[in-house]
Amino acid sequence: MSNSDEPKWAAGLVKPPAWRSDGVEIVFDNPWMAVTRHPATAPTGHATDYAVVRFKNVGAGVLPVYDDGTVVLVGQQRFALANYSWEMPEGGAPLGEDPFDGVRRELAEEAGLEAAHWAPALTVEMSNSTTDEIGKTWIAWGLTPVPVAPDPTEIIAVVRVPFLDLLDEIGRGTVRDSLTVATAYKAYHMALNGELPRALAQAMLGRV
Repeated sequence: MSNSDEPKWAAGLVKPPAWRSDGVEIVFDNPWMAVTRHPATAPTGHATDYAVVRFKNVGAGVLPVYDDGTVVLVGQQRFALANYSWEMPEGGAPLGEDPFDGVRRELAEEAGLEAAHWAPALTVEMSNSTTDEIGKTWIAWGLTPVPVAPDPTEIIAVVRVPFLDLLDEIGRGTVRDSLTVATAYKAYHMALNGELPRALAQAMLGRV
């Protein structure tokens, strides 16, 4: 990690030794992820057994915003938690692909949209105690329709809601997808702090 990747308050902080992998065994592998098992040494010097889920895609998502301040969300069934999830268009970009190309594809496939303007929002570590998955997100506007092309396993609903309603539903706990929650709050910060076009920010925040 370079100094530019650290928070300001970490400057000069003496860090403990890094975790050390003392070997590796692949215990599961498929086209989307692998699980590796490691005899490992903790920063304390304690010997332990560690497993990591290693993803073969970067999570890529986009919050699409119309000029009137409404945002586009998609709804779909999710297998792991056996629930119906409302979230922004998102998916996986293979590690050899530019995530920006991947997220533009997801916007078209899931929401039937393309965007003239994009602003980077976040780079996040999705669950860094047990996985190496990285997520990258954007805010997009200047939206126009294109044909949808969902994955063969997906039945997707598309809705358009006021941005502040999305924040309210996050607060109520009805929108829980981590990339969507984090990106919505980042979009609110960007709208407040002049990092988005003034007219778009005013529409998002319900101001004239």
